[in-house]
Amino acid sequence: MSFSVQAPGAVVMIRPHHFHPNPETERDNVFQTRDGTRTTVEIAAQAHAEVTRAAETLEQVGVKVHLFEDKTRETPDSVFPNNWFSTHAGGHVAIYPMFSPNRRRERRGDIIEMLKHRYRVQDVIDYSGLEQDGLSLEGTGAMVLDHISRIAYAAKSNRTNEVAMERFCTHFNFEPIVFDAADEAGRLIYHTNVLMCVGTSFAMIGLETIGNMRRRQEVRDRLAENGRDIVELTFGQINDFAGNALELSGAQGRVLALSGRALRALRPDQVRVIERSATLLPLDVPTIELAGGSVRCMMAGIHLTPRLARRG
Repeated sequence: MSFSVQAPGAVVMIRPHHFHPNPETERDNVFQTRDGTRTTVEIAAQAHAEVTRAAETLEQVGVKVHLFEDKTRETPDSVFPNNWFSTHAGGHVAIYPMFSPNRRRERRGDIIEMLKHRYRVQDVIDYSGLEQDGLSLEGTGAMVLDHISRIAYAAKSNRTNEVAMERFCTHFNFEPIVFDAADEAGRLIYHTNVLMCVGTSFAMIGLETIGNMRRRQEVRDRLAENGRDIVELTFGQINDFAGNALELSGAQGRVLALSGRALRALRPDQVRVIERSATLLPLDVPTIELAGGSVRCMMAGIHLTPRLARRG
């Protein structure tokens, strides 16, 4: 298997027992939708089943999944752990400040302790205190990280504070590239990872969300500068979560995990570009997508070195 610093071979996922779209985030997350055809119990059961199947599918292709349960009722978005922590080569972990009060409860010490036990963790930098100053930086939802070129891409929003991002980039050695991005109606896009995905040999991005033409070209050029193929996504494809994908390293090479809805939105020519370097791995998560996030949001990639298994 060819190693890629961009595509982790392990992820953390959360299986919720009381999932429902978060009323606290509905105002600024236009990707959220309501389902009046099912009861809350049915929705929660479907979400639980979708996470179970997704984790099993990832394991089948050789991606290690650390699956945690969330049996509480106070954390409706806990299925999206990539927003509150990220991991980085060299043994570094970041914990992030969240915009919505009920999302701040998603942070879990048992997950950080598992990372320390199973992987080589050198330090944990906790930015969550910035919430007291009204600053938010929602992890790899707010930022899409190019681990190869050390660039952090971020669309401006109330979930992405530039001061907090500068601190992260200084600590973790990323160059910040910040831009304005909006949907067809001119509304700010709440998270950068719904409009772009950076893989090892390709990048998918909704360039038309960046209204400033000069900035749009700059972002495109930076994504392409190390030879990546650029897959340009339309507004419609972004609405179908085509940008909310994550490249992972499986047993037989790299895979691109995305939702079934996202894959159906891609054109054949776009699929061919991706398949030059990664196998498409669709995961059906329509209930999870009610909350305004998709497959990429469901996985916190582990960019840490595993500890050798202890004997005896």
